Amino acid sequence: MAIDPLTIVMVVILAALIFFMFRNSRKRQKEQAETRSKMVPGAEVMTNFGLYGTLLSVNEDDNTALVETSPGHVIKVHRQVLARVVEPTVAEPAEADADAELTTGATELNEDHAIRLDAPEYGERIDETSKKPGAKSDD
Repeated sequence: MAIDPLTIVMVVILAALIFFMFRNSRKRQKEQAETRSKMVPGAEVMTNFGLYGTLLSVNEDDNTALVETSPGHVIKVHRQVLARVVEPTVAEPAEADADAELTTGATELNEDHAIRLDAPEYGERIDETSKKPGAKSDD
């Protein structure tokens, strides 16, 4: 009795799918365990629905957590809605240099093209070359 090559291919594909399912499941469990280990009182957390706050306590008996969203405002949520621990971000020096260049460029542009804000028409230029034809002069 000969085995059909199509059957062999289907069994190999099925085995690969099962392998990847178990691998992803283990990976997800590992990530969840790592996140739970970071969920300690005092940590900045974000919930599944996008609420940020400071974790005050976790009660594993009734699966609840107390989160302080702002000073004096404490909410009680289910422990499973705590999505992740928010890590503080540090601005990179390269980004600060780019911001400084943009600010410097804007200052130079404003000096070259000064605009009178107290003019009758907003946006009237200071220099004499931009006067409208037929406009009265102040002389």
